Amino acid sequence: MTNRRPSSARWLEEHRNDPYVSAARRDGYRSRAAYKLIEIDTALAARSQGRGLFRPGDVVVELGAAPGGWTQVAASRVGDHGRVVAMDLLPMDPVPGALILQGDFLDEAVLEPLRAGMGPTGQADVLLSDMAPNMTGFKVADQGRVSVLAQASLDFAVEVLRPGGRIVLKLFQGPDFHELVRLTRMLFSSVKVEKPPASRDRSAELYLIGSGFKGRSEHLQKHDD
Repeated sequence: MTNRRPSSARWLEEHRNDPYVSAARRDGYRSRAAYKLIEIDTALAARSQGRGLFRPGDVVVELGAAPGGWTQVAASRVGDHGRVVAMDLLPMDPVPGALILQGDFLDEAVLEPLRAGMGPTGQADVLLSDMAPNMTGFKVADQGRVSVLAQASLDFAVEVLRPGGRIVLKLFQGPDFHELVRLTRMLFSSVKVEKPPASRDRSAELYLIGSGFKGRSEHLQKHDD
């Protein structure tokens, strides 16, 4: 019999006792991460007169989608007249109401099908990014790779979001963290950094939530300054 490492044993015990894991099985979500998005949506609605992340008929772009828990939530929120385009490096089983694309978001070649999936206007109402790189264990290198993904996601949001659009980006504390928050505040009317209750205590992840996208002109002005 193979002896498990203490860290593996702790993870298994935590997984067995995790109420979000049990809830995901009960509610039919592919991962406990679905509840992070639900909690973010609920918190935004609570402070915005009931207007959360999603509206019926919205176009949603999701980056770092596998295994699909967030995709399920988004598809259910936007309804039959909405559109969800979800992308990940990993293969992903179909989600009803969503277009699934496989590829590297940082590869320019995959951006064309991503834009095409948004429909004739090539615009979106919501951009979600739960992307994180495969961690190497070298803190400085890992923080740099996380920042690259977050900045690329923010730049893509500027390109495709309609005025008034919303964004959710996964971040980790690092040298570029405050600069990314500052840039997001320039581009959106309301910005919050939150750690939803479903995010495990030991996780360093935070979520940057922006609502009320001001439009591409704000981004161009930022680069002119």
